[in-house]
Amino acid sequence: MIKRDLYQDLKEHILKKEITFVAGPRQAGKTTLMLMLRDELLKEGKKVLYLNLDIEMDKQFFGTQLDLIKKIELEIGKQGYVFIDEIQRKNDAGVFLKGIYDQNLPYKFIVSGSGSVELKEKVHESLAGRKRIFELSTISFKEFLNYKTGYKYDEKIIDFFKLEKGKTLKFLEEYISFGGYPRVVLDETFKEKNSTINEIFQSYLEKDIYYLFKVQKSEIFINLIRVLASQIGKLVNYSELSNTIGINILTLKNYIWYLEKTFILKRVSPFYKNIRKEITKAPIFYFYDLGMRNFVLNVFGKSDSILDKGFLFQNFIFNILTERVKETSATINFWRTQDKAEVDFVLNYGNKYIPIEVKYSLSKKPVVPRSLLSFIKKYRPGQAFIINLEKNDILKIDNTEIIFMPFYDLYNNLYLS
Repeated sequence: MIKRDLYQDLKEHILKKEITFVAGPRQAGKTTLMLMLRDELLKEGKKVLYLNLDIEMDKQFFGTQLDLIKKIELEIGKQGYVFIDEIQRKNDAGVFLKGIYDQNLPYKFIVSGSGSVELKEKVHESLAGRKRIFELSTISFKEFLNYKTGYKYDEKIIDFFKLEKGKTLKFLEEYISFGGYPRVVLDETFKEKNSTINEIFQSYLEKDIYYLFKVQKSEIFINLIRVLASQIGKLVNYSELSNTIGINILTLKNYIWYLEKTFILKRVSPFYKNIRKEITKAPIFYFYDLGMRNFVLNVFGKSDSILDKGFLFQNFIFNILTERVKETSATINFWRTQDKAEVDFVLNYGNKYIPIEVKYSLSKKPVVPRSLLSFIKKYRPGQAFIINLEKNDILKIDNTEIIFMPFYDLYNNLYLS
């Protein structure tokens, strides 16, 4: 069993009336968390009903809202907890749940679903003010390392990072090669891991893309994923990409939208003071899971074959930053100029900006890139960061503190709050 950091948050939210909604990539571990919560409630003597819309016998109870309510009353009586797994299988799931919730019944609903248009868009809209969404991604590096070390350093993981630098870098290499799908992490051999990631990818195509979105030209869709995987952290020119893939720009944008809504890609927009410029400039994309990204490029688990580890490390840092700022007002952008100056990430809090440069290196000297200096000169931020493999240092340029920080300090650093 791999412990998930989100579990405690879910346990605490079970005490709230609003619907507890667990969303995330297919096979990221949502069902496992749901079953753990169910089992804990059962041990406490609570009345619990668990339904899974992937199971044919359970589907019959979702014909109407009355059908489901009668089933709940039959199984647990007048009060209890109702788990609904894979809710995206229900058409108009948001409206369906809203109708039940608004009856103010004495039941607590815990619901999960993979990324579909229904889940990501209509459910949000229909259940406004009636739910809290918890996003479960694949295993984070911190969760991965805790599992790999048998939870021996669970409460002292930051100390482990700092003292066991060699082991930390070895685990990092493994993580950015294989990614964080729980089943992949649990598999012991390369053959098993490769078979599992292939199964996950095929399941994604069949259950999300072909079934939910009726995408007809699967080869084109797969080619699009491959091209985007090959240019993580790089500007995406829609016209150029549509010519490369062989589809019109409207279809291309729809396909990319699908990839975002199904937890495969994350879009990052450029940083500008002028918002009109920001929304008309080319975005960049990163992958939710590095293993999936490597798989579509045929370098899954092949560390020596990964030629662009710098960009892969950049994707890795982006995922950590996303987790760090999700409870704040910050957005994550990148900075590019016509003069080719660039900064990998800018945390934009509205009234302050924190530029972050990422370096996949063990550099001994604190060298500040020219592009970062350009950003500092233009925007005069209080702090700027250079995230690397292990160097700690601080420089001062004018009124800006430039902090060289090992990647693992992102888990314990208060500057980014």
